[in-house]
Amino acid sequence: MRLAQLFGAIALLSASTTAYHTRQAGNQTNSTLPVVDLGYELYQASAFNESKRYYSFTNIRYSAKPVRFGLPTTPVTNRADIKDGKDDRICPQSGPAWFLLGQKWLSQVVLGIQCKECFTPYVPQGASWNLPLAKPDPREMEDCLFLDVFVPERVFKAAGKGKGAAVLVWFTGGGYTFGKKDSNPVGLLAASGKGNVNASDIIHISINYRLGAMGFTSGPAYQAEGGVPNLGLYDQRFALEWIQKYIHLFGGDKDRVTLFGESSGGGSIFHQITAYGGTKGPVPFKRAVPLSAGWAPVTSTQAQDDIYHLLLNITNSTSIADLRNVSEADFLRANSLMVGYNTTYGNFMYNPVVDDDFVPALPGQLFAQGAFDKNIEVMYSLVTHEGDFFAAPYLNTSELTRATIDSVFPYMPSSSIDHVMTTLYPPIFNGTYGYTSEYSRTALIIADSIIICHTRYLAKAFNNNVYSYLFAMPPAYHGMDNLYTYYDGGAVSSEDVTMVMNRTIAVTVQELITSFAKNGVPQAEGVGRFGVYGEEGMVLRLSNSTGFQEVRDKTPDERCRWWQNVKYS
Repeated sequence: MRLAQLFGAIALLSASTTAYHTRQAGNQTNSTLPVVDLGYELYQASAFNESKRYYSFTNIRYSAKPVRFGLPTTPVTNRADIKDGKDDRICPQSGPAWFLLGQKWLSQVVLGIQCKECFTPYVPQGASWNLPLAKPDPREMEDCLFLDVFVPERVFKAAGKGKGAAVLVWFTGGGYTFGKKDSNPVGLLAASGKGNVNASDIIHISINYRLGAMGFTSGPAYQAEGGVPNLGLYDQRFALEWIQKYIHLFGGDKDRVTLFGESSGGGSIFHQITAYGGTKGPVPFKRAVPLSAGWAPVTSTQAQDDIYHLLLNITNSTSIADLRNVSEADFLRANSLMVGYNTTYGNFMYNPVVDDDFVPALPGQLFAQGAFDKNIEVMYSLVTHEGDFFAAPYLNTSELTRATIDSVFPYMPSSSIDHVMTTLYPPIFNGTYGYTSEYSRTALIIADSIIICHTRYLAKAFNNNVYSYLFAMPPAYHGMDNLYTYYDGGAVSSEDVTMVMNRTIAVTVQELITSFAKNGVPQAEGVGRFGVYGEEGMVLRLSNSTGFQEVRDKTPDERCRWWQNVKYS
């Protein structure tokens, strides 16, 4: 894979997945592949990987086709035929135009490839029906609530004969506007058996959930008309409840389910941990591994209403009733136009929001209040340069930095932005505060507020009894660790992949994740001591230059305490 392709995976995509090559890898015929009876439908494995010895059960429906802006519901019973998993579905995708500039900018940083347009201030064009869009993926459709199950042969054959295997559930990232379930877990499965494919003993599940306007439309006007906010989170929860009910049929243990996900996938995990403020009993999972968990805290109802009214305007609608009558093709186009052309640099428009139900308050506040399920085990990770992708390369003045903060938090009081600019992140560029330029200052502000400090709230809520690792493999930009999490075990010696890929680190990451999922203690070949975060704030640093070593988290407490308690509107 060329480095240009790698940058296509930066910031929130599940990269390097070589999706579903297992469909061609197996040589069993349809007549010999096993069938699982879910009661409401019958599903046959879509493939069997002969060399790695695992089955792929793809495109399993976990909800009926959702009503637009409605909750997921139990699938309709249909036992007329056996589903073969070949009808591939993904939820509608949308991505901001600035995202391509970000990819070009980081390519320039790493490779020295000139990107003159990266230094021209980015101005959103504003959503317009006549603007051009790339042809959508034919798999995109609103009836997209499906999941994939990858299960080792030995685990599947042992179904019903004992406790069952641990289960890893992947929430894809993508700024809550794009991302799909087609990740290839062959490396993770191998890591669960310490490299011995015949000893693989973990099940991997990846799910689709609604994104963008379909999954995260919100606001008082929208809710007054019967719309449900945070539908993407409800989809995730519905899938987790499906797993509790059915995973034993595949040989899994419903009491050893681990969520893991990167960026918005990791941010979703925070919202699942704090779901309903902990008032509805234990969450349907045992462990959590949020990776670079990200979301922009949204409390402004005006901001939510503004986005809702933009959706109404671009579809020539006046209400949810009108929106529900818009054709699927036009609705998907409107979603893509809004996110693609109306977002400011670094923004994705949609986020989970406080809704007084699933999200009764921001997760950081719920953690501080003790309003969450405390009976889970956690390991989280960050990368060295979390904010670089989200900061525009042309930022070179304090005024531009302030404008960026204002675009990320448009309803934050001016006095709060003053405090950010003068006290928390003052214009001192000697490295004392962690930055040496206006650009890196902005990148750090973004990283702290939408990613890094979230993990501080999490660690403190669990009395620092959590595990944490820092991914420091160059260039260590947000999303690059996905290459390692989903390393497929193949060669990494091609001319430009070696710049960003190291097999030893990749296998280490995979072993840490799978061992934690199995027994709650992360272990890996070559890693000596890996203690909990603790009062000293210790994290395991993964680097090709210094190897594996415990280092102290240097993020200042006072900054994160401020972000945890500030009023965003």
